[in-house]
Amino acid sequence: MLSHRLERDVLVITIEEDPGVSGRAGLATEITELVHAYRTSPVLLVIDRTASTPATASAVLRAHRQVGELNTLLSVATQDAATRRLLEDNADTCGSRLVVHTHVDVALDTAYVSAA
Repeated sequence: MLSHRLERDVLVITIEEDPGVSGRAGLATEITELVHAYRTSPVLLVIDRTASTPATASAVLRAHRQVGELNTLLSVATQDAATRRLLEDNADTCGSRLVVHTHVDVALDTAYVSAA
């Protein structure tokens, strides 16, 4: 469902499949566990086109709430406008800000520079 790698000191997590309604909690937990494991790195979540669904957005928002206390930069890159709107409109504003991008390369550069 997802893969991850470190690129330029940024944890890049790629969500490759739609988790469906029943898989949202599991996906959020997987994301949260990876963020905790790499807690010194900024995080970029890349949502593939096939995974750009409301269920994926819900899982990302849940993970964002769960890792808010870590004060870790969490960015999302997705080309799907509807998913970007869902994320921007529903992001938790109590913890660290969720940054939403259209392009992966711009999101990666931004996360890398902010960590420096």
